[in-house]
Amino acid sequence: MTTAPSPLWTTRTTEVNMTGTWRSELPNYLNTPSPCHNACPVNGEIATWIQEIKGKDYHAAWLTLMENNPFPAIAGRICHHPCETPCNRKEMDEAVAICSLERFVGDVALDEKWAIPAADITKNEKIAVVGGGPSGLSAAYQLRRRGYAVTLFEANQQLGGLMRYGIPSYRLAKEVLDGEIKRIVDLGVEIKTGVGEIDEKAVKKLREEFDAVYLAIGASRSKKLPSLDYSQPWVMDSAKFLAATNMGESIKIGDHVVVIGGGSAAMDVARTARRFDKKVSVLSLEPEALMPAQREEVVEAKEEDVTFLDGAMLQSVNADASGELELNCIRVEFEPGSVRGQFKITPLEGTEFKIKANLIVPALGQEVALDRWASLSS
Repeated sequence: MTTAPSPLWTTRTTEVNMTGTWRSELPNYLNTPSPCHNACPVNGEIATWIQEIKGKDYHAAWLTLMENNPFPAIAGRICHHPCETPCNRKEMDEAVAICSLERFVGDVALDEKWAIPAADITKNEKIAVVGGGPSGLSAAYQLRRRGYAVTLFEANQQLGGLMRYGIPSYRLAKEVLDGEIKRIVDLGVEIKTGVGEIDEKAVKKLREEFDAVYLAIGASRSKKLPSLDYSQPWVMDSAKFLAATNMGESIKIGDHVVVIGGGSAAMDVARTARRFDKKVSVLSLEPEALMPAQREEVVEAKEEDVTFLDGAMLQSVNADASGELELNCIRVEFEPGSVRGQFKITPLEGTEFKIKANLIVPALGQEVALDRWASLSS
């Protein structure tokens, strides 16, 4: 007797689901991490918490997320989601929306005011954390829940670091940031803000008072463009621009802002300047397809009327007495190197052009200022 195959199970595509009923099947990785897990910067158990979401156990999903990352609502908004690039699902149609799912769970946790229970201090060692950005706060969180007494020192008056001073509020609302930071502070972390920059002498003193010191100083120094005179009033690096606009400080922008760079920081500056109703142009060495910024950032910037001058470089700047600038630029051939950040550019003769502007904001990325810790030994 021949039994007809069940119409409820098919490996063929349908008009609605290209994968048929295989759409909910999962590969079983025995000898290697799943591609999404392998790509996650915080080593998150992505498959686990997505299955918990599937079962509508959002609290369990949140607890799984919180094992590795105390900022799911923040990461769900600003992470560049490298986990989605190698996702197996792309072989069928498109990647699982991992970042959006993380944001969903993080937002539910904030709405429901879920908290991690404060652990008793069970360890004898006292730990100092220098820096109240994502690294310092994460370290304080993990140490505190393991029973250590933790004191966190922050140079600024508010915690958050780059998340507060470098990410525009249209990408990361301050109430989301404050909510996830409060959850860490409520674990019993002692907070000391407004302490100013902690130098080598101060660190050596902390090492006498504490059993361990964790330096979470962040990548706070902007990379410089050698051809620009940063002492001029018409040049403002991206970190200062974003910090000032995030804090509501008044800055002189003028009518036309030129942003130099093709990464996420450049997109943040450009889109922030547009919110002041200014004309904005982005000048990048890379052609648009090779810009390090996320594709959606570029698309959204274009939708907001940001002009892109890609595959081009600044050669010189002429400034008149009124502050009007003339940027002399040239088109280039861009060849990426084998290592991220390495490239070769060839100026193309006869492609010179000029841009009128009032403010130049170089946004070439950040680096860690390690020189001030040179004499520290382990």
